[in-house]
Amino acid sequence: MKIVIGSDHAAFEMKEFVKELLLSQKLKVIDVGTHSSDRCDYPDYTSALVKVALEQNISGILLCGSGIGVSIVANRYKGIRAALCRSADDAEMARKHNDANVLCLGARTNSKAEIKEIIAAWFSSTFEGGRHSDRLKKFQDLGEPC
Repeated sequence: MKIVIGSDHAAFEMKEFVKELLLSQKLKVIDVGTHSSDRCDYPDYTSALVKVALEQNISGILLCGSGIGVSIVANRYKGIRAALCRSADDAEMARKHNDANVLCLGARTNSKAEIKEIIAAWFSSTFEGGRHSDRLKKFQDLGEPC
């Protein structure tokens, strides 16, 4: 399985933690940056991640200080269903009911242990379909093409 990850400078260290976690689970990781803690702008890395996720039809994990900024930018794009998750329960429901394809995390709002739990819940949950599919169809054509 392949996944794309990205972050801004505020979440660089946490992104590196997440990358190592994913690699330890034998996932192929595409890291779109940032590659240091030097100041940068989260919309740039969010857009880079979205492009890869859509082109390769894979899921992504985005991080910034709060997770809010990256989730706002990611959801501007058609085909992206980004979910800011602060708990394992959030991640489970984002997958089960919203078929979220991008997990957004806050490096300053969650600990490494919490992020590990959130990611575990994300990967162990699958979309339930049914009535949830009907709801997704109502907004699947909204947003900007990548």
